Amino acid sequence: MAGKQVTAPGGIVETDIPARLDRLPWGRFHTLVVAALGITWILDGLEVTLAGTVAGALRASPVLNFSSVDIGLIGSAYLAGAVLGALFFGWLTDRLGRKRLFFITLTVYIIATGLTAFSWNLWSFMLFRFLTGAGIGGEYAAINSAIQEMVPARVRGWIDLMINGSFWIGAALGALGAIVLLDPRVIDPEMGWRLAFLGGALLALVVYLMRTWIPESPRWLITHGRAAEAEAIVAGIEARLRAQGHAVPLEPAAKVRLKVRHATPLGEVANALFRRHRGRTAVGFVLMAAQAFFYNAIFFTYALVLTDFFAVPVHEVGWYILPFALGNVLGPVVLGRFFDTIGRRPMIAFTYAMSGILLALTGWLFAEGLLTAQTQTLCWMVIFFFASAAASSAYLTVGETFPLELRALAIAFFYAFGTGIGGVIGPWLFGQLIETGSRTSLFGGYLFGAALMIIAAVVALFFAVKAERRPLEEVARPLSQQD
Repeated sequence: MAGKQVTAPGGIVETDIPARLDRLPWGRFHTLVVAALGITWILDGLEVTLAGTVAGALRASPVLNFSSVDIGLIGSAYLAGAVLGALFFGWLTDRLGRKRLFFITLTVYIIATGLTAFSWNLWSFMLFRFLTGAGIGGEYAAINSAIQEMVPARVRGWIDLMINGSFWIGAALGALGAIVLLDPRVIDPEMGWRLAFLGGALLALVVYLMRTWIPESPRWLITHGRAAEAEAIVAGIEARLRAQGHAVPLEPAAKVRLKVRHATPLGEVANALFRRHRGRTAVGFVLMAAQAFFYNAIFFTYALVLTDFFAVPVHEVGWYILPFALGNVLGPVVLGRFFDTIGRRPMIAFTYAMSGILLALTGWLFAEGLLTAQTQTLCWMVIFFFASAAASSAYLTVGETFPLELRALAIAFFYAFGTGIGGVIGPWLFGQLIETGSRTSLFGGYLFGAALMIIAAVVALFFAVKAERRPLEEVARPLSQQD
């Protein structure tokens, strides 16, 4: 069959597929791809929120009886799994394809989050959370690369930011679920938190079915010598769009010549990251580490701040998550379009700087005892309106500014090391600070997070890549491209 023809490694493929993908009008195909793949962030938001909102129930559990430090360790275990999972599955994604891996990683997630519901002690809970994180970390690499390679260049920034921001739709769902499942008047809390994790596994099963029709990334196929398959996929998308009434150009588009390779040696990956594109690597590392510490340190211990410092009942924590989630969803939706119009560099700097400045101010108000649970939540809502766009732009940056052949591994690398430094340490550190019961100590942690964001803003302002509205192959020349 023509669709199975494969060009041998070293052969040359000349194709206009990247340009045809970028010139496509937005249609039902793109919407469905965004829905089926972007729901990964909803799952992650659900997972993180469940872990945060059930923290009080886990401490009160007669079976588990976790301390605040234990809760911090569990958060760190989840993130450690995400780090290692991102690296391993990201490497596989570039070798085996986007589609195959986003099924494998979702399977890991479904099994692990289901097993979490049956945890019997700290170590079993940490193990299952570690494996859940591994699945989600692998999802980030496979899904981000697939979406960026299928979305037209003119809206890539806005779409990518909104998809990453959808994390907080999952956070809202987790908060709503916790309101019911952790209310002792409705269900025994010991059973409620277990049902919460089982619900996450059931939702992921629905996502699994949604993904069955999504094609492999045509850009990945052509670099692996499967040009006939890529051509069939793109031609099919164009035909469906025309049938739906969209104007799709018939004339040939600009072509690119690529030397086929079925794998990229790790030595060449290292050369691209640390030599050819070392400036971009430095920017990506700073952006990812800053937002990872900022987000994970604060959100993984959000419920503990409400319960310990504002005496909010455990079963009511979900109500305080909802406005917080709303700010996070609205940020990328409202600000995302400006990353494609005003540009990446000024908007990344602006959102990072605003996040840091507002966190420092809110931390001072908290330390002085000037906030209530309601006003504290309102402050978080405003801060994370900007921080959500900032964090999403970090994922956008590390995906679009590196060559096609190592895109998934690059996303995984920055996610892993940024999260490893900023994310794994953050929940543990803030768990320790909360355990002291000192507002001043916690304020010190907030100031550190604010400083990281402001430093990242300065780095972005001067060194971020101007990738707005440019084809991926122009932003980062493929390693296999031939003149």
